[in-house]
Amino acid sequence: MTITPELVAEHQITPEEYEKILRLLGREPSVTELGIFSVMWSEHCSYKSSRALLKGLPTKSSRVLQGPGENAGIIDIGGGWACAFKIESHNHPSFVEPFQGAATGVGGILRDIFTMGARPIAVMDSLRFGPLTGPNGARNARILQGVVGGIGHYGNAFGVPTVGGEAVFEPCYSQNPLVNAFALGIFRADGIFRGNASGVGNPVIYVGARTGKDGIHGATMASAEFSADDEESRAKRPNVQVGDPFMEKLLLEACLEAMKTGAVVGIQDMGAAGLTCSTCEMGGRAGTGVEIEIDLVPQRETGMTPYEIMLSESQERMLLVAERGREHEVLNVFYKWGLQAVVIGAVIGNPHMRVKHHGQTVADIPNAALTDEAPIYQRPRETAKRPVPMDPPVEIPEHSDYLGDLKTLLAAPTIASKRWIWEQYDYSVCTNTMAGPGGDAAVLRLKETGGALAMSLDGNGRYCWLDAREGAKLAVAEACRNVSAVGAEPLAATNCLNFGSPENPQTMWQFAEAVGGMSEACQALGTPITGGNVSFYNETLGDPIYPTPVMGIVGLLDDAHQAIGSAFRNAGRIVALLGEFGDAKDAVRFGSSEYAKNVLGSVWGLPPKLDLDFEKRVQACCRGLVRAGVIESAHDASDGGIAVALAECCWGGTGAMVVLPGRPSVIGLFNETPSRYIVSVAKENWAEVEAAAARHNVPARKLGFTGGDRLEINGAISAPVAELKEVWETSLEKLLTAHN
Repeated sequence: MTITPELVAEHQITPEEYEKILRLLGREPSVTELGIFSVMWSEHCSYKSSRALLKGLPTKSSRVLQGPGENAGIIDIGGGWACAFKIESHNHPSFVEPFQGAATGVGGILRDIFTMGARPIAVMDSLRFGPLTGPNGARNARILQGVVGGIGHYGNAFGVPTVGGEAVFEPCYSQNPLVNAFALGIFRADGIFRGNASGVGNPVIYVGARTGKDGIHGATMASAEFSADDEESRAKRPNVQVGDPFMEKLLLEACLEAMKTGAVVGIQDMGAAGLTCSTCEMGGRAGTGVEIEIDLVPQRETGMTPYEIMLSESQERMLLVAERGREHEVLNVFYKWGLQAVVIGAVIGNPHMRVKHHGQTVADIPNAALTDEAPIYQRPRETAKRPVPMDPPVEIPEHSDYLGDLKTLLAAPTIASKRWIWEQYDYSVCTNTMAGPGGDAAVLRLKETGGALAMSLDGNGRYCWLDAREGAKLAVAEACRNVSAVGAEPLAATNCLNFGSPENPQTMWQFAEAVGGMSEACQALGTPITGGNVSFYNETLGDPIYPTPVMGIVGLLDDAHQAIGSAFRNAGRIVALLGEFGDAKDAVRFGSSEYAKNVLGSVWGLPPKLDLDFEKRVQACCRGLVRAGVIESAHDASDGGIAVALAECCWGGTGAMVVLPGRPSVIGLFNETPSRYIVSVAKENWAEVEAAAARHNVPARKLGFTGGDRLEINGAISAPVAELKEVWETSLEKLLTAHN
């Protein structure tokens, strides 16, 4: 087939990029080679618009065993054990085909974990959808139901608990939902495997499912914006992979067993860009090449071309390099588990990816041309225009119906209980889950060490829309704060950066600001980035989503028994605030709140102001009190402010009577000032709280006492806990039921 400008454009390769391909090859590419370049140079695989900026992120600490560049990051968790974790996006596939898009997103992130040698023990998901009311409400509900169904289907069948996450609803996600999957696994620190094709002459082995035509050009689909045309979306469904969680479970067990033989030299998941990515990247890391014979690749369909085989993103597949002469040990393990395992090539000294078909070479490309030589763009940046006014465009009321306001916020989909979602997940399988969905952070018992890991996901696109740098800092701070709330020390982070088109200078300015803010916060809070994902082109017809960086934080508790929850546990305990109440007159920063959006129907101003040094001290204070057994509960006060946080602390059935300083006001009750915890403590332990607060130079103020079955706040809010919980617990399900 002749390479024409039209064919080049169809592969989303610019004329300038094609000229670079000609220079790198010294000749015209074959069609198969053009396809290979198109996926490897796609935004999704090459990070060509973000790589330069990402280099500024902190990536090292004494705990980090593996940073960015591998399938997953790894940290030391003590006792000879390590933790592998990472977050990935599956946004575009989940819009085109919600069930399979979300399911295969879970499958892909699980493979990233066990290809490092770790056994996955938990998954979390950060989800964003359009509103469930209004003209697109029914479609958004169908997308949500499909996504949740896909996550539950894959995780439950595979046998990994889905232990929490977040679900956020904003109009900007109607045409572009976000599905970010975060997985974590554990293993011995001396058992790390990497994606290296070392040892010339070593056999290259294909294992797992047969290759089909699903997922072809999935990476390039993820590197382009959508039109609003439903017909176009349907046409892209072949780009969405189809997953088989039962096969992936077999693949997990077979891979871990094969690794124990000592015959596996390197291993990599065939994820985005499939066989193409795994061959060139494994060779590239080792400074070698990989030669494969395409005829030997197990195929699900007859007559597949080299182009289709190399670009297929069929799921549940791995590429291994074995020690020469010991390949039978590896093959026999996969045969035992009933899986395909075929030697399809070998490691070569020439650092090229070489593909043969019927003995003829159909692709011969230097690894570096696909990886290191991929374009790196310094995209133009232009300060984003303020999307909304700085001052309130509406009057902030001073009225007596604070209870009505609280109920409105408790019913808002972003704040309301996500029980309808997490009840579809098996969140306790494997019996490690000490605290699952609904808390500030998930807590996972480490049976091997007696300690526990904590996981949290957080992001706020609305904050970042108003100020990308401050919004990103707030995301890091809240995710760390949630981990500290259960008593765990935040150790490291993974990020999923969801933005619009990098070809838009304002989007690139937001991206650069967010990365800068994230770097600043991670350095201040001691949580290096060990890996993650950039997802650009999240927009439809030029209308982008909010800039949405999502942070996954992993923390460690040396003693699992020290972990606490957010609910009040006993009557007669002091209710206290660690941190500041916030400025009850700061109307500018109140404009980013859930109250402004849901009650006043307007957004303005700036996100809450964050002091990173103060944040660090508040977290250290809370964490120390938890570990010392001084406080019985701790809950981050964030979305909806202190009134919502107090209500959520009552969900265990114990009420509270509290008095906040000053006269009740909307801003005082519902501002979202960061760096705050609501804690409960026995009276005899209050002196220890005061002493700890003084050591950390953190305010600690008594608010009232727990007890009874009502929530009372300054006499302005008074209601039975059961009544408030009913509103909070049933709102999301009612909205979804209305569309069935």
